[in-house]
Amino acid sequence: METITSLQNAKIKQLLQLQQKSQERRKADLFVVEGRRELMHCLEAGFTVDTVFWCPQVETATEPMPPVPDGVRMIEVSKAVYEKIAYRGSTEGVVAEVRTRQLTLDDLPLTAGARAASPATVGARTASPATTAPLLVVLERVEKPGNLGAILRSADAAGVTAVIVCDPLTDLYNPNLIRSSVGAIFSVPTVACSSEACIAYLKAHGIQILTAQLQDSSLYYDTDMRRPTAIVMGTEATGLTPQWREAADAHIRIPMLGRIDSLNVSVSAAILMYEAVRQRGCESLELRVKS
Repeated sequence: METITSLQNAKIKQLLQLQQKSQERRKADLFVVEGRRELMHCLEAGFTVDTVFWCPQVETATEPMPPVPDGVRMIEVSKAVYEKIAYRGSTEGVVAEVRTRQLTLDDLPLTAGARAASPATVGARTASPATTAPLLVVLERVEKPGNLGAILRSADAAGVTAVIVCDPLTDLYNPNLIRSSVGAIFSVPTVACSSEACIAYLKAHGIQILTAQLQDSSLYYDTDMRRPTAIVMGTEATGLTPQWREAADAHIRIPMLGRIDSLNVSVSAAILMYEAVRQRGCESLELRVKS
C-alpha cells in the first residue's frame, strides 16, 4: 500500500480539485465518495473505484470496510492529510475516487422490478411486485445539491423506478449531493437531460405526467397514480416552466393549511412519492404499518 503524508502531493491536490470543481470531475471522469456506507452502495451498484484513500488513525466507523476489488489503488494517508480531504468531522477514515457513469433515458428500466437487472444498476434492490407500473420523479432545474440528494434518498425508500433531472443546475456527482443522498445516487437510476427530451420520452412510453403546481390543480390524493406515472416538480422559487404545465396530463397540489404557501421541494417530493406507494398498495409498507 502506498503512503502519502504531504499536503502538497499531486494526488491530494487532484482529489481536492475533484471535490471542488465540476469541470475537473467532467475532465477526469472521476468523482469523490466519502464514507464506508456510501462506498459500499457505490460498489454494489457496479461503479468502478479508481483509488481509495484510507487513514487508520481516524477510523471511528462501526461499519466494516467494504471489500475493494483487486486492482484498485490503495493509499494510506496521514491524519493531517485526511483532515484536509475529508468533509465530515465524524468521518470513517475512507475517501475514494470513482469513475463517473452517465446514463441516458434509453438506459432506464420501465418496470420497477427491472431496476436490479439493469446493467447500469447492478446490485440495486428489486422493487415490490405490487409496484410494477413505472414511477418516475422528474425535477426541473433543481439547483441545490442537498435538495436533490434528499429526493434521491426518498426515491430509494419509496422504490421509485428512476429520477430524471431536467436542465440541471448542479452535476450529479457533486459531493454535497452524494452526501445528502447517503448513497442513493448509486441505487436509483438517475439521468440528466433536457426538458424537451424528457417530455418526448414520457409521451412515447405512455407515462402520465403529473405536474406539482398551485395553479389549476387538484389535490394530490384525488389523482390516480396507479398507472405509469411521472411526478414532475420545479424549483421552490419559480416552479415549473410553461412547457411542463402544457405537457401535463394533470396538475396536482399539496394542501397548505398555514400561512406559508410552499414546502421544501424534497419534502413535497417525498409526500407525492409515498402517495403513489399508498395507492399501489405496497406490500412492504402495509407490513410495516401493521407491525
